[in-house]
Amino acid sequence: MALKDLFTKNQPKKKKYATIPETAKNDVPEGIMSKCPSCKKIMYTKELVKNAKVCLHCGFHFQMTAKERIDSFIDEGSFEELNEEIVSMNPLNFPGYLEKLEKDRQKSNLNEAVVTGMGSVNGHKIVLAIMDASFRMGSMGSVVGEKITRAVEKADELSVPFIIFTASGGARMQEGALSLMQMAKTSVALKKFSNNGGLIISIMTHPTTGGVSASFASLGDYNFAEPGALIAFAGRRVIEQSIREELPEDFQTAEFLLKHGQLDAILPRLEMVEQITNILEIHQPGGELEW
Repeated sequence: MALKDLFTKNQPKKKKYATIPETAKNDVPEGIMSKCPSCKKIMYTKELVKNAKVCLHCGFHFQMTAKERIDSFIDEGSFEELNEEIVSMNPLNFPGYLEKLEKDRQKSNLNEAVVTGMGSVNGHKIVLAIMDASFRMGSMGSVVGEKITRAVEKADELSVPFIIFTASGGARMQEGALSLMQMAKTSVALKKFSNNGGLIISIMTHPTTGGVSASFASLGDYNFAEPGALIAFAGRRVIEQSIREELPEDFQTAEFLLKHGQLDAILPRLEMVEQITNILEIHQPGGELEW
């Protein structure tokens, strides 16, 4: 008998891997933790939401829903929604379009890709439009254009500032030219409002692309963006193939656009209310800029 047999004989063989009981696999409820796509750190989702969905480690700005934006930006209890009942039809009889709209309504609890309403920011009355990328990727169809136009007209009627948060994949393909017409429609409404002395503040969030970036998103008296937001008209690959050149790594980011004069400032989300309040106070009768 070999010496090693004195210590191994009749001893149960140890398993290389521990078996995890089936019940233990479900101990952590889905959604309780969130992983930052930028720094890869993991944090409690509840803490992330408390921090306005800004990463606690690196400051990465997660996408927000329209409801989350209202909760973080508007004075509590002051928001009154406008034109909630308007819903999209299928004017071009695009196959499966109505079914996709209904699926998005169920998923997002929204009737359309934009929420409009009246409210206040630190006591300053405004009319607000918030695009939500969870509904058809925030795409701009006839109803999106109509709701934004009506919101601008309401701001004109009340003589209060109009603020819009944009988040969109561009024009909605299922509505064809009708979707593209919303670019002109919203732009005309903003021009009339501006001619009457109205204040327009546009805040571009990730992503703001296509016909939205080429129309109302870029027509503010102040054009702001959140850090790291993708802001573009055509896709990066399309541009590179057209001009046959490689574009800079940060091309079409908020930081690139600020550097090249297309934005007035980049506003971190946690400073958003304070900065917008300062602007609203400046534009009050007798308002002054404080440095």
